[in-house]
Amino acid sequence: MQKIRVPLTNFQFGEVSPSLYSRTDTAIYNQSAQRVENFFLRAEGGVIKRAGLEKIYAYSDITPNAAKVQQARLLPFIFSDDEQYIVSLEHEQVRVFQLSPTTGDVSLVSTITSDVNSNTLKFDQDYLHEYTFAQAGDVMIICHQLFQPQQIVRTGLTSFQVESFVFDQKSDNTLIYQPYYAFQKSGTTLDVSASSGNGVTLTTSNAYWDTSGDHVGVTVRYHGCEIEITSVTSSTVAVGNILDKLEVHLDANAFRTTEGISDIEVTMVNHGLSVNDSIVISHAGTVGGISNNQINGTRTVTEVIDDDRFIITASQNANESEDGGGTPKIETHAATTQWDEQSFSDLRGYPAAITFHQNRLCFAGTIAQPDAIWMSKSGYYYNFNVGKAKDNESINVTASVGEINQIRHLVSNRDLQVFTASSEMYIPAFQNQPITPTNVQIRRQTPFGCGFERPLSLDGGTLFVQKGGAIVREYIYSDAEAAYVANPISSVSPHLIKTPIEINVFYGAVKRSESYAFIVNGDGTIAVFNSNRAEQRAGWTEFTSQGKFVSTVTIDDRVFANVVFDLGDGTENIVLCEFIAAKNMDLSTIYSGTAGVFDVSADFNDGAVVNVVDGNNYIGEFTVSGGEVDASGVLDTLDEAEIGYKFDVTLKTNPIDASVGNGPMTGIPRGIGSVVMDLNKTLSVSVNGTAMIIRRVTDDMSQQRKEFTGKKEFRLMGYSRDPQVEITQTAPLPLQVNGLVAELIF
Repeated sequence: MQKIRVPLTNFQFGEVSPSLYSRTDTAIYNQSAQRVENFFLRAEGGVIKRAGLEKIYAYSDITPNAAKVQQARLLPFIFSDDEQYIVSLEHEQVRVFQLSPTTGDVSLVSTITSDVNSNTLKFDQDYLHEYTFAQAGDVMIICHQLFQPQQIVRTGLTSFQVESFVFDQKSDNTLIYQPYYAFQKSGTTLDVSASSGNGVTLTTSNAYWDTSGDHVGVTVRYHGCEIEITSVTSSTVAVGNILDKLEVHLDANAFRTTEGISDIEVTMVNHGLSVNDSIVISHAGTVGGISNNQINGTRTVTEVIDDDRFIITASQNANESEDGGGTPKIETHAATTQWDEQSFSDLRGYPAAITFHQNRLCFAGTIAQPDAIWMSKSGYYYNFNVGKAKDNESINVTASVGEINQIRHLVSNRDLQVFTASSEMYIPAFQNQPITPTNVQIRRQTPFGCGFERPLSLDGGTLFVQKGGAIVREYIYSDAEAAYVANPISSVSPHLIKTPIEINVFYGAVKRSESYAFIVNGDGTIAVFNSNRAEQRAGWTEFTSQGKFVSTVTIDDRVFANVVFDLGDGTENIVLCEFIAAKNMDLSTIYSGTAGVFDVSADFNDGAVVNVVDGNNYIGEFTVSGGEVDASGVLDTLDEAEIGYKFDVTLKTNPIDASVGNGPMTGIPRGIGSVVMDLNKTLSVSVNGTAMIIRRVTDDMSQQRKEFTGKKEFRLMGYSRDPQVEITQTAPLPLQVNGLVAELIF
């Protein structure tokens, strides 16, 4: 019989796929495990039991429906260091919870069921998981293709309201600073019956108007002048109100004169005019010696040169040939191809993606323009007027890469990252120069596509779930490639990625110094990712519970979760909880009682099987009856205890293997004679079913047990072709494993 000691000094790669169980040749094998359940990976390489969940609030008015992806989605609303909130998006409802700046307590401060105009909220539980959002100051903007962007506005310390996003307007309300696009077929003209007034007729040369009524209320522009549609007569005829009058603002020096004649050549892009059409000119300046009063006024088109030029006749001859005329305006309502329609509407859809980037508000991805991106005027988040393409004016760019890419997310990072349903792109930032209308460009990088889960940044990269929900990737700039790459980070643990619905990240929260990403899965588990790029270390674990996780959110160094729990009698409830490092269990509360009897009726129904902990001592498992937990048979002097649901804790190593003189021992019957565990502040641990004894006969049993730190040896028995060490615990108490050494017998 021979013995060999096999050290497992760290578990930095976390839980790995069963497909790797035979890869004893890799460095990952002895630094990972077959199962890592309800543990955080520590920076040092060990694992520590996850924090328990403390109950904060029960959504008693929501009946959990397994057919819905999310029914209460948590969002962070952080105004300042001491004014922080949790927003719960629900079906036609918003709840806002405040984190007290003095006590840290979380309390419901606002429940909103209608907007400022008394309309039912547009939020729908069928699409909650698809919503994107961005916050600046007192305003959070929620986006989805099916509704006009909605704003959750903080109006006071504990007061909020919901309102629709409204674009800025010109001071006289004749111009809305919103995006526009020419949706009509090429060559389609728009003929307006008059140049001003209400009830004018708009006739198109091809079928265009939506006869179901969705065009009503939509604004179209004729040479930049706005007309609001009030009714639709047919697919080619609509009726509308002109907000100002149909005036075309010509470029500077749009007039050209020829010495000795009175003809003036006018440059006007897509003018649509014909010979003998009447126009009204204003704001013209002197040109070629012809005074402005001989140009301004009603004129007749005498000749059409091409689509962009025509000729009028002035009241005097020019004394020289020159270009000039200042910046004139021409009032006309002739048929033209120079017209467009507002980009955001019930008919065309609304933005799917939103972010703030370089002091601009960015929208992207409507139904009708799935690959378009709009950026507001710099510093003016409600102004999307492209103007004359000055550096600070609004930007409109389309991802024209040969195929239509439905944009789902925008992420402001070192560049503006663009995630679509079929590929990943970015808009580059230029050194010492912001993005402007003249330098903006979009570059396609990787071909994987992104799901509806909102990408978030972690450890220098941006995590996103690949379309299909089977792979998590990291979008990061590679200096070697001089481009962005999207490396799979879940390839060694793909079994933990199970139809994700949400990503949440946190940095140094829950009394952990590490950074983690929570991938909330559709089955109610959480795949937990830890990355340390500097040490080239990354790994996955899984969080489970007696309940089902449906949403998580981070507020600074605190992490919250909505969890669906069975309260004991088969009745399920969504409960807002917080991960608390000092808590040992889920749905945990500190109760006060008398002689070992505790009233838990506010949190549990009869039939609930709960666990009771008194400080460092585990009292036992009890069934709620009559709304009470009776632990008097174990400790009748107990008057305060932590009561909640126990959750499984499992660390199961890969089969312990080693190489000897004649090769690896894979598949050869062998046993584990003993395991030496390196533990830290541990109160309950079992190795292959053998529990660690904390108490000694010399201890004062009336005192609390003391946490164990140091090396502890466990003697084991039995042989197997795949011997493993399985670490569990019988009591819901603290557990931290730094590493272990297994004695292999063969």
